[in-house]
Amino acid sequence: MRLIDELNELHDYYASKINEAVEHDDLLSADQLAQAYETDAVQLMAEREGLTHLLPLPPFGTRESSLRRVVRRLRVTRAA
Repeated sequence: MRLIDELNELHDYYASKINEAVEHDDLLSADQLAQAYETDAVQLMAEREGLTHLLPLPPFGTRESSLRRVVRRLRVTRAA
């Protein structure tokens, strides 16, 4: 299987779990799942590319994945 296909499957899995958490108004779990997605995606890419010696990666600064961005926006919306 191609890396992009595996990443898409991983994203779909986490997106469905995050949606479930949001439906249950559990934004803490949704945020934790979004972080776990980022960690798993980086691990998968590093393994496939033979770069696991570079892990763990240093923090990205202010960059965030699309899943974490959605959860952050939900937190702001629900807080208002």
